[in-house]
Amino acid sequence: MHCELSQRSELRKHLVFVENYDIHVCRHMVAGCDVWLNNPRRPLEASGTSGMKAACNGVLNLSIMDGWWREAYDGLNGFAIGPDLHPPNIEEQDRVDAENLYNVLTQEVIPCYYTRDQNGIPREWIKRMRRAFVTIAPRFNTWRMVQEYTLRYYLRR
Repeated sequence: MHCELSQRSELRKHLVFVENYDIHVCRHMVAGCDVWLNNPRRPLEASGTSGMKAACNGVLNLSIMDGWWREAYDGLNGFAIGPDLHPPNIEEQDRVDAENLYNVLTQEVIPCYYTRDQNGIPREWIKRMRRAFVTIAPRFNTWRMVQEYTLRYYLRR
């Protein structure tokens, strides 16, 4: 379905379907973007490793409050697409999420990105990038995960 959507004439210049997504493709993507958009349907977020990798490379996350982002987001280390609410059905969830995405883009993300100081530097954006790096990288990494899983599941008595 996503591949078909990316072929529609009205979306062709705005939507890209990435086939065979893997760690190598992700490496190129995080190197070339400023915002990592993640908008799964709640509660279907998988592990969130792409968003974690993006944050560790200075990319700000713009995500639904689900999965790892619910735990990681502190209000200053990226952007949330609306509050952590679960509408009663998928259609309502999609409508609310689309409205919230539009609002956060127009009221927070875009102004933050384009507001520059007298030297043309986006100070608030850079502050958020730094905050993302120092709050996400130490908590969401393989070393911490292996330690936690070892203590919680393998050495448990």
